[in-house]
Amino acid sequence: MAAERLSRLHVAGGFCLAALACLPFADLGLAGVDPWDALARMGAGLLRPDFSAVEDIFRATALTVGFALAGVTIGGMAGLVLAPFYHLRAVRIPAIALRSVHELFWALFLIAAIGLGPMAGVLAIALPYAGIFAKVFAEQIEEADPRPAAWLGPRADALTRFLWTRAPLALRPMWSYWLYRFECGMRASAVLGFVGLPTLGFQLDAFFKVGNYGAVSAVMMVYVILIATIRLWMRPRLVPLWIAAAFALLATIPVPPMGQGAILRALNDMTPAPIRGGDWAGLIPWLGDRLGDEILPGLASTLVAGQIALALTGLIAFLAFGLVVREVAGRAGRAGADLVLILLRSFPEYMLAYLFLQVFGPSMLPAVLALALHNGAIIAHLTGREAAGVTRGLRADAPRGLTLWGWELVPRLFGPFLALCLYRWEIILRETAVMGLLGVATLGFYVDTAMQQLRLDRALVLLIACGLMTAGVDALSRAIRARLRSPARHDIKPDTC
Repeated sequence: MAAERLSRLHVAGGFCLAALACLPFADLGLAGVDPWDALARMGAGLLRPDFSAVEDIFRATALTVGFALAGVTIGGMAGLVLAPFYHLRAVRIPAIALRSVHELFWALFLIAAIGLGPMAGVLAIALPYAGIFAKVFAEQIEEADPRPAAWLGPRADALTRFLWTRAPLALRPMWSYWLYRFECGMRASAVLGFVGLPTLGFQLDAFFKVGNYGAVSAVMMVYVILIATIRLWMRPRLVPLWIAAAFALLATIPVPPMGQGAILRALNDMTPAPIRGGDWAGLIPWLGDRLGDEILPGLASTLVAGQIALALTGLIAFLAFGLVVREVAGRAGRAGADLVLILLRSFPEYMLAYLFLQVFGPSMLPAVLALALHNGAIIAHLTGREAAGVTRGLRADAPRGLTLWGWELVPRLFGPFLALCLYRWEIILRETAVMGLLGVATLGFYVDTAMQQLRLDRALVLLIACGLMTAGVDALSRAIRARLRSPARHDIKPDTC
């Protein structure tokens, strides 16, 4: 046991040292802005929400739900079809490729191919979620009780066993995960507004650009209420009604004409330039230029910002998880901590980074803070939930406050806590790459530049590099968790949002 705990400390210490080593290479300056002045102006507006544009906000809210529901539904159906065959390499590898690309990157490519319409937004959510659902549904089917299948006898075929024994047992966890993934889809749908789709992110961006912070406050309040009440209005019996309403609403969005052969032109533009010109010998030098000029610099910045964000995530979660335990923080402290963590979990990293960008200016600092606060809140919530379970088994005369946190909860939960940090590592790096769309020089910055220049071949190569990075980090994370031999005792998944 001592050796196992020592290895955990070595892993945690190694990640902290790596973050410290990255600090000299990180751009964490304030970019010549006065954050206090920006905070004062924003705070004055945020304290006086302005709902005068209620019609625009209401439509953006409805479309946020519509895009999320349509995308998650299509992704869930595709994942359900793929799940029984996920053990096949021909299914597993494409599923991994689909989920390794962020929804915003999918949106940029789809907008270039089929235009700024509802189909682009729906598919931007559905494609990566299909890969996620396939993996998770396959795991839930495998975890179903095998005894009913054995009772059917040897004459029953594999399809009958699956449909009548394994699948029904997995329906309840599948529904729970679909509902959770719908919450993630709501965040993704809101963020799609920053690339032009008419969701709440679009309204937030528009109001910020004109300095209407009262309207910004109204959008943020509506968004938080929407996320917080999902489990009240998304009831199983109402799901078919909501899905039909979502597709009907999305059908009202005008689709700009793209002209004949737009998809074929986009596919042609994704072919590397030397191959399009018939110069196969020039492909290797072209790829070398992409590697030296874009991939390596973008990858370095992504790893630097992501590693610092991961260490800060762990620090925030480690210090905060005890605050959501009544025996540590008291009733009032727990209520306050729960409220703060709910707010930080509700806002996606990209939206938080956009808000911080208005305060601190363009640098890595907004991205690092957004990633650390959002992911730290998630880990603190999950670890705190486990800690509450631990305290229920303690004696009545057990210590309280910091003594309980430091001497009872931390030693017991350090393994699951570290596993959660490793789970979020790949997600943090994937989100760090996307922060390039806000001007941070990560891989997303070079993808966005290539898309603006209509060089889809360069953007595709960069996305492949981003996918390989996230897949490699995920594999390394799994290897470290296996060496630690301390699987987390909770239902968190490696691909959670």
